[in-house]
Amino acid sequence: MGRFHSAAALVAMVLLAGCYGGSRPRHIGEPAAHFTVQDSDRKVGLQQFHGQIVVLNFWATWCAPCVEELPSLMNMQSRLKGSGVTVLAISIDVDGDAYHRFLKQHDVSLLTVRDPDQNVSRVYGTTGWPETFIIDRQGVVRRKFVGPVDWTAPEVMQFLSKL
Repeated sequence: MGRFHSAAALVAMVLLAGCYGGSRPRHIGEPAAHFTVQDSDRKVGLQQFHGQIVVLNFWATWCAPCVEELPSLMNMQSRLKGSGVTVLAISIDVDGDAYHRFLKQHDVSLLTVRDPDQNVSRVYGTTGWPETFIIDRQGVVRRKFVGPVDWTAPEVMQFLSKL
């Protein structure tokens, strides 16, 4: 019976160590990786937003959770733009026509650029959409959100306002 408890304790320690090791997303507390992306509409580089809080959002028009969070993301942007908060939405859409149609149909008022080869999302290790990184005024990644977020929720607005 003693061996069973020892083995169980060892398994529990290994499992807990694994959970602890994966609890902090990559890049948090590190300088944000610089990038420049260009599509048919514009060329955008992260460095052009130095001194601002950047909400770096990876999304796609065909992604239902991305579309779900879009209205609150636009609402938050309009409410906090005067405070130096900028949303940079990077779409991974391959079909440029569908992307442009979506922007027009949904009256998207965010700065968005299309990266169909997913070069920037690869740099940030994005594996699902939407994924959003919060980058502070000094260019350090402070938070990562996976999945749709209510960007107008009081706790989110307060977090962004305090950066």
